[in-house]
Amino acid sequence: MQKFVITGGHPLSGEVRIAGAKNAVLKMMAAAVLTDDRCTLRNVPKISDVAIMREVMTDIGFDVRRVNGDALELQAHDVAWPFVPLEAALKMRASFILLGPMLTRFGRVILPNPGGDRIGRRPVNFHVAAMEAMGATIVYRNGYYFASAPTRGLRGAHIEFPIVTVMGTENAMLAATLAQGTTVIDNAAREPEVDDLIAMLDAMGARIERTAERRIEVEGVASLRGADHRVLGDRLEAETFAIAAAITRGEVTLTGIKPQHLASFLEVCDRMGVAHEADAAASTLRILPSHGALRAVDVQTDPYPGFATDFQAPLSVLLTQATGVSTVHETIFEDRMDHARELVKMGASIELVDERRARITGPTPLHGAEVGIADLRAGATLILAALAATGTSVISGIEHVDRGYEQIEAKLVALGAQINRIEA
Repeated sequence: MQKFVITGGHPLSGEVRIAGAKNAVLKMMAAAVLTDDRCTLRNVPKISDVAIMREVMTDIGFDVRRVNGDALELQAHDVAWPFVPLEAALKMRASFILLGPMLTRFGRVILPNPGGDRIGRRPVNFHVAAMEAMGATIVYRNGYYFASAPTRGLRGAHIEFPIVTVMGTENAMLAATLAQGTTVIDNAAREPEVDDLIAMLDAMGARIERTAERRIEVEGVASLRGADHRVLGDRLEAETFAIAAAITRGEVTLTGIKPQHLASFLEVCDRMGVAHEADAAASTLRILPSHGALRAVDVQTDPYPGFATDFQAPLSVLLTQATGVSTVHETIFEDRMDHARELVKMGASIELVDERRARITGPTPLHGAEVGIADLRAGATLILAALAATGTSVISGIEHVDRGYEQIEAKLVALGAQINRIEA
């Protein structure tokens, strides 16, 4: 077990390259299962979730290897036993994204109930219902889903999700690429990572069109080919470093990101008084020192293009430094406020109104403390708080951060932070 030791109070300054998006690359790795040709992914982040997904796919029998630093080459030959191992799947919920592509390509797959962050109920029943709508038979017993397609393969269907689900949309879309006929997905997710996956699938020969804001139509094809695709920048990592700059009153330029993907976050920055300059043509976002006091705001999470659920925990740290009372309303998950208790240990004034609402009063000075991480975004939250705090903080549970942030301590040190990784 490792910990971060962080001494706060140092304004960050400089330039940081944002890595490829975790929430895109894992689904693209799964997309490579749809063909026996080689697929190459570029701008692949060096994070533990990618390593786990690589382990899962290798155990199944696929060839997955890193080349040239930030690239992955994947080749999915036929497999005799399409089984996803329990050990790796328990570490990462995204392993369930293999349901759609393996079912449509090989006709059967066995997957364990997925694990991942403890942020509330995230059932996979929408994924299962989508496959069943396309003709699959899925039985759940002893902690495993046993899925099989009809002899002639999956068929096109009309799928309407009762609530927006990003991975559910992606799983249905992946399955539909090789299904017979046309699949219509209504109430589909609009996240940039979904559209980046569509771009990769199009390059592989799929026929996919977003015909309305929340409708995706997929015309199945007989086979797909390999593709060479560059993963888009991680907007969640970008938001983390933007807040790190703002909360330390620093000046940091983020590169490798499309600012338009951060529109809801930047709108909140405008309301708070966080100075920034976006350059879409250059794919950069610059956070400038704010000379006046930050203003309290009310924020509610919503599916994209609304304010992302992954944004709310890191933003809570910045809100502790705003003048007045802010409220944060989490509408996506029912158990994503655990970070508030740890921030209170550091001096924050946060009242949990209920499991989905927090009231934050500021500005309050933060001080160093020993705190623990419960999930990926809470980990980023506590790092941000430690950067702004006086004194030294010790943060345990940093393996959660390694799941989604590429070399976060090295990037922060390059910007002037005092952070060290130690053995517990």
